[in-house]
Amino acid sequence: MNRTGRALPRTALISAAASAVLVAGGFAMIAVLPVILTALSVLLDVRLRPLRPWTALLVIAYGSGLALHLAGPDPAPSLTKDLHPLHAVVIVLAALAVVVRALLMRRAARRTAPADAPADTDAGRDTGTDA
Repeated sequence: MNRTGRALPRTALISAAASAVLVAGGFAMIAVLPVILTALSVLLDVRLRPLRPWTALLVIAYGSGLALHLAGPDPAPSLTKDLHPLHAVVIVLAALAVVVRALLMRRAARRTAPADAPADTDAGRDTGTDA
């Protein structure tokens, strides 16, 4: 929950984690979908603004690898085979940075949600009268 009372969306968190797993698992070409989904969800939701620098790092890292794969003289049948291992590590670390930052945001939002509740509510009090 955040100041508006709505829970932060998990789309960016799940899709960034999926992109890290896919690149680390050798399915880098399929990871284009979670990377795009992460970028769109972060750009379209104002509440996820703190994730934008980390998402930009993820998009740049993945996009540069994809561009090098497509611009190569004879591209391999797999993006994973064209990626340098260090480049794959950078992509995975960028995706994990998005995941960690999103988890920290969700944790902070949960921590501040009870403090934002109005103090004059009768929740949890038994007045002893049945109305």
